[in-house]
Amino acid sequence: MLTVRGTADVESPRSVNRLIRMKSRILIVEDERHIGVLIKFNCEAEGYEATLVEDGPSALELFEHQPEPFDLVILDLMLPQMSGYAVLEKLRSNAIYVPVLILTARTLSEDRIRGFDVGADQYMTKPFELPELLARVRSLIARHAQVKGSGRPTLARTLDEAYAFGDATVNFARHEVSVRGEPRSLTSLEIKLLKYLVDNEGVVLTRNQLLDNVWGVDSSPTTRTVDNFIARLRQHFETDPANPRHFLSVRGVGYRFVEKPVSHTEADVDAADGDSATTM
Repeated sequence: MLTVRGTADVESPRSVNRLIRMKSRILIVEDERHIGVLIKFNCEAEGYEATLVEDGPSALELFEHQPEPFDLVILDLMLPQMSGYAVLEKLRSNAIYVPVLILTARTLSEDRIRGFDVGADQYMTKPFELPELLARVRSLIARHAQVKGSGRPTLARTLDEAYAFGDATVNFARHEVSVRGEPRSLTSLEIKLLKYLVDNEGVVLTRNQLLDNVWGVDSSPTTRTVDNFIARLRQHFETDPANPRHFLSVRGVGYRFVEKPVSHTEADVDAADGDSATTM
């Protein structure tokens, strides 16, 4: 059952500038009208502009002429005409990287994994509490505003054309990948993970850091999911995935990406610390 609390009980963190909130636009894709109207009302009470549509094609139509008209999408999965998965896959295939928060009654782990695979930033299940939903909304919009407004170079700016390492060439904007001249098909989440690793080239990253910054959550999915996705990247890009030279394990810590391949004696690779992960 949906727990409703008055918006007066939800205090926005001081770190979130109200002016940014007033300029931020949210698209709610929800076919249960009473839930959609409730979310829209509370988002507007928080100072956001909110638009509600009840099916996937209507949502995609809003993106057709203006690639980024929204700062956040709250997306149900069980929609008429086309599923939320299909909507999200279409957005990501068109290089639209607006943050997406899946809000659904689907609670199985395979649903969560598929949601992240197709490019979700966060995954929240029904029934839900409004304070938690609004907290997630604030967090995603604040992070999105930081990326757009910061002076820190991001792959959207610095790698607009092509980025090459080893035998691979990647165009992040177009989601185009080739290895030794042959095209490879990566999921949106694999691209997002690769993007974050490249952005932090040479830096040792813990599994929790990767979960927080790539999946957008702290505890779901599990850290084992990170190992599985690193294993996938090795299969795509390493000449010998069992002896990686770009996607390295750091014993007892996590992973680091190196652009120029290191020798096997330089790589601190611990086969028991992630290398034996299997693809999910």
